[in-house]
Amino acid sequence: MSHSNLKETRLQEIRLDRHSTVSAIKSKLVSHVGTNPSAMRLELRNESGAPVASMEGDENRKLGYWSPQDGWIIHVVDTDPGSLSANGWLEDVSKVEKFVLSDEAYDARENTYRKFKESKLKDDPTWTLEKELAMRKGTWVPPKPKVDDPDFGKSDAEVRGIVNAFANAPAGAPPRCSCEPGDRRGVVLHVGPVEGLPAGWWIGVKYDEPLGRNDGSVKGVRIFECPPSYGGFLRPDKVQVGEQFTPIDDLEGSDFSSGPDEI
Repeated sequence: MSHSNLKETRLQEIRLDRHSTVSAIKSKLVSHVGTNPSAMRLELRNESGAPVASMEGDENRKLGYWSPQDGWIIHVVDTDPGSLSANGWLEDVSKVEKFVLSDEAYDARENTYRKFKESKLKDDPTWTLEKELAMRKGTWVPPKPKVDDPDFGKSDAEVRGIVNAFANAPAGAPPRCSCEPGDRRGVVLHVGPVEGLPAGWWIGVKYDEPLGRNDGSVKGVRIFECPPSYGGFLRPDKVQVGEQFTPIDDLEGSDFSSGPDEI
């Protein structure tokens, strides 16, 4: 069915008996559209919405008189200018008076969300509702502090021998390495800061297997060459260098998932 006063032109489907009279149909439609039967004018339309017949004239005429098919529409024309559905009163929520509470009255109440939030922020300036829900579920993982130091990780790269190994590697023979997590093997092709990544030093690695996240480029800027999914950039504390890290023939059973410090 559909209704002249409602923007939703196609309402719910209802089941009607072909032996139902026009009067009985109007009485049934009252609970669906709110229009008084005396103010209803019914039109029968096919499934595409094209008018088929007016159902006016004889209130005792049965629906089967017009040979309706499944999926046809009964369109209700509301002739009452004071109808509850007139001028959008059943659909336009802007016409409904809202309950408004002043800030002063709201602040005077106890156990409000505003007071709950203020209490939480007083104890933890970084509090958010998302953080609260995660903590209650036991899934909260504190975010790592933002790195602003351009030399962050440099000492790790030096202590681990990555800087020396990379600088003294013969041409065409970059130093072999193992990356955490999962002892992912590969070669080091970049050591130092990377434009487009957070501040600090990064180790660019070309993996022996497609275990990485990129192709050696960052935001469209090429840092080193490698196929897609063979490249990765890790913090120095996740990389070890040494000739003992030869390619692994059997990768079965190892955990090669990328870690949080890899891009």
